[in-house]
Amino acid sequence: MSHTHKPHMSTGPDLGDELVRLPAPLEQQLEEIVISVTGGAPLVETLPQLELDANASQRIVITGMGVVSPVGLGVPAFWDSISSGRSGIDHYTFIPNFRAYPSQIGGEVKDFDPRAYMDFKEARRMSRMSQFAVAAARMALEDSKLVVDGIADDVAVVMGVGSNAFPETEQAMRILIERGGSKVSPFFIPSSLPNMPACQIAIQLGLRGSNSTIATACAASSQAIGDAAAMLLRGDAEVVFAGGAEAPICELTLAGFCAMRALSSGYNDDPQRASRPFDAGRDGFVAGEGAAVLVLETLARARERGARIYAELIGYGASADAYHVTAPDPVGQGAARAMLRAMRRAGVGPQQIDYINAHA
Repeated sequence: MSHTHKPHMSTGPDLGDELVRLPAPLEQQLEEIVISVTGGAPLVETLPQLELDANASQRIVITGMGVVSPVGLGVPAFWDSISSGRSGIDHYTFIPNFRAYPSQIGGEVKDFDPRAYMDFKEARRMSRMSQFAVAAARMALEDSKLVVDGIADDVAVVMGVGSNAFPETEQAMRILIERGGSKVSPFFIPSSLPNMPACQIAIQLGLRGSNSTIATACAASSQAIGDAAAMLLRGDAEVVFAGGAEAPICELTLAGFCAMRALSSGYNDDPQRASRPFDAGRDGFVAGEGAAVLVLETLARARERGARIYAELIGYGASADAYHVTAPDPVGQGAARAMLRAMRRAGVGPQQIDYINAHA
């Protein structure tokens, strides 16, 4: 899944002037993959540039952001940690016997109190990932200065998730085994369904537009943002809250991923060095939890209400390897196709890409 963003630094907050430049070897590798995908045809001929519609109603912008993460709650704290190079990866505290597993590290959200974002009674009926989603959505709403009254029927929600609520499932199974089925909470099923983060955002914020969930594992949040943009371009919504949420950290998840040999296990003694997707010494991904939600609307609508604009979404692409249930295509043609489609839509080439956000 690939997106191309055009930042509007003059109208948004100062998010820093330095961008990570795409290393030359990676750029060369992408060009080589392009040649293999296109049969050697020049990029500009194979993927003609699509001119951006000058009509502001056909341009999609981001006007609000909210985040719950292991490195901070809220965009200011999150960005301060990211720009300062602070990692949120450490030894597990939610899994008592984590040292029994090959991978012993993850990104846990610390100091999160759902009561700061929702009624405590409502929070008790939600999974942890739904609590994260609601918190991030409420932050995004406040950040956008959007007034929902009067347009609630046309405000949609699209959220990406990786799975159902594994910690709540693990807890319910333990209760079932140790205390019997009659002790399983009546809120277990409605709290653990994968569509609940999107549904709870709608319920808590009173958003009555389309409500959907994308469950394409690690690409889900990116796909949710792309689908949200398409929804706006079709005129199916006035505003869309889009993003992702996940809270998978429990022994069941750890055991499953370790059985797959998918997690990083070589940096248990130095957790903050473990997430390194572009490093030759990478040895797996690092599990984490959190949520992020964006407010998307057309440029015309954002200008009309005087909204602060963080960025413009100018390109989006998606593809599938159709190769293996867990392993990516070793040649990388599927990833290249997604990136090329995003660049085609945006009308840019590989040399103009400043930053790649990869599976970590």
